[in-house]
Amino acid sequence: MTLLLTEADVRSLLTMPIALEVVEDSLRQQGRSELILHPRRRIKMPDNALLHYMAAADTVHGFIGMKLYTVVRGVARFVVPLFRSTTGEMAALIEADALGQIRTGAASGVATKYLANPGARTAAIIGTGYQARTQLEAVAGVRRLERVRAFGRDADRREKFCREMSERIAVAVQPATSSEEAAKGAEILITATSATKVVLEGAWLAPGTHINAMGANWPQKHELDAAAVARAGKIVTDSIEQAKMEAGDLIQAFGEDSSRWNSVQELGEIVAGKAPGRSNPSEITLFKSNGIAAWDLAAAARVYEMATAQGMGKSVPLWETV
Repeated sequence: MTLLLTEADVRSLLTMPIALEVVEDSLRQQGRSELILHPRRRIKMPDNALLHYMAAADTVHGFIGMKLYTVVRGVARFVVPLFRSTTGEMAALIEADALGQIRTGAASGVATKYLANPGARTAAIIGTGYQARTQLEAVAGVRRLERVRAFGRDADRREKFCREMSERIAVAVQPATSSEEAAKGAEILITATSATKVVLEGAWLAPGTHINAMGANWPQKHELDAAAVARAGKIVTDSIEQAKMEAGDLIQAFGEDSSRWNSVQELGEIVAGKAPGRSNPSEITLFKSNGIAAWDLAAAARVYEMATAQGMGKSVPLWETV
């Protein structure tokens, strides 16, 4: 039997503290070469409908899975089929919109844990949409924030975001009138936009800043200008293979100089202790997050295990003999 889990099931089970733990463990496994990872691929139809798919396998825990999602006329639909490698059975079929939102935020939290200065207390976020909430929640989960500024182009949504997130993270989130105002002096910076043009300039960065850039995962998009990337003493991503395909911030900043990719590290290597993190307090660090299937697999497996233990979900007969 396959366990069907809905968005409501996932939201009731997958908290940010659990997601931070799961994603960190997954990154550690990636750094130890215990995972098999296939980067995202996309199919675009003549009518602009998109199918995205990405896959991973956990050789230690025996799960194989992928995330599939469509985007049609601005509406995205996500699902993760989770298989057992020992039997080939589909253990679970999980609606994965919330799962993806939470695991993406958690990844930035883990990056902040390993790359931001330990004493960092001020943060700024550019972008106040769907993904921004879990980004800020995750960062607040790994650093004791005292001051947060937020900027988004829609003033009403910006005000609502600040009110809701102030309550959610128990830290006052103040609205900023521009990206520059939000960024100035921030020790931790998050970009979480769908922008095709620069929203963060290198000239705005203070020494010691850590940046989580997660919004641009198409080669033609970028949130950071070339100066911001150039000022980063350490550039880290989730998967170098995938980043070379879709990390517009790096692709556009590096241009034809392919040698610059040699300085990019994978976060999993740092979490696994195989590569150093921040080298000094004044270094600017950049985590370019694209989102990898290993995080979906790890989160899905944990959700499935918790749902099974609590008797949640609906059993669906698949491939059963009559």
